[in-house]
Amino acid sequence: MDQAAGMRHGPIGLRLVRSRDARALQHELLANRSWLQPWEATVPYGAVSFDMRLSIRRLLQQYRDGGGYPFVMEYEGEVAGQLNVWGVARGSLCSATIGYWVSERFAGKGITPTAVALATDACFAEYGLHRMEICIRPENAASLRVVQKLGFRYEGLRRRYIHIDGDWRDHYAFALTREDVPQGVLARWLNGQVPPDAATVPPSDRLTL
Repeated sequence: MDQAAGMRHGPIGLRLVRSRDARALQHELLANRSWLQPWEATVPYGAVSFDMRLSIRRLLQQYRDGGGYPFVMEYEGEVAGQLNVWGVARGSLCSATIGYWVSERFAGKGITPTAVALATDACFAEYGLHRMEICIRPENAASLRVVQKLGFRYEGLRRRYIHIDGDWRDHYAFALTREDVPQGVLARWLNGQVPPDAATVPPSDRLTL
């Protein structure tokens, strides 16, 4: 697959990030501060950087090194957000994690679940990965709907797992393996074959928000 050309379903596209995307991505990040900040990864004792050119250079170097697949999400050809496949592990693990953000003005258009499905299908069919994981804050209802729609399996509560919005935050972990979706994530979703309770968090793990 040509990552630069990307993948598409209807008006929604997913392609490798390019250096010239820096201005559009930086504009969306700054215009969506209140929308994105509660879910934004931070660094302990460090400041959040909005140098998108530097960020893209690092992501593309990670891609060249085989450590990740950095994508731009598009809607009708317009930049709508980012989706990164990161932490790629090869060898006996063959796994990776998906993270993403989408601009508020594009919310509700099915962009994120479609992009996650496209990326997961590519990771299984093209990139030789076996397991894909998504970790979500319990408070992030929109992201929880993504894994519910796509049938990612709930795999547990991770206490104080990732530094988000200035502190260590608990996360729910969800995952799929290649064997779970022989027909593909996107096809399973579109065909109405997603297990209805796969992403259900058991009462013992539900946090009081």
